Amino acid sequence: MALSFAWLSQDFATAPQLTADDVKQAAAAGFRSVINNRPDFEAGPAQPTADAIEQAAAAAGLAYAFLPVQSAYQTPAEIARMHQLLRELPKPILGFCRSGARTSNLFHAARALGSER
Repeated sequence: MALSFAWLSQDFATAPQLTADDVKQAAAAGFRSVINNRPDFEAGPAQPTADAIEQAAAAAGLAYAFLPVQSAYQTPAEIARMHQLLRELPKPILGFCRSGARTSNLFHAARALGSER
């Protein structure tokens, strides 16, 4: 299945849950980093773990960050960490969660803190 993602800015896109194969596709599509915003086992034991996605990212030559957040609320510390990741990780960046919505919300909150570069 083809990787599904939506651009939120020139350097950042969001996607639903990634698999190891999706990470390979992300690298092939030109992404240089992946941010995982989904807590492990949120959907049960079949959900790919952060460790599995990190290993796939390393194998594909991508930078990886794990910043798990709840879907309904992101703390000021989580927003600040996302802001830092947006400044520091190689671009373009692909962020993901269950549907892409919480990553989108987190991205917009982090950008409101200032320039992402």
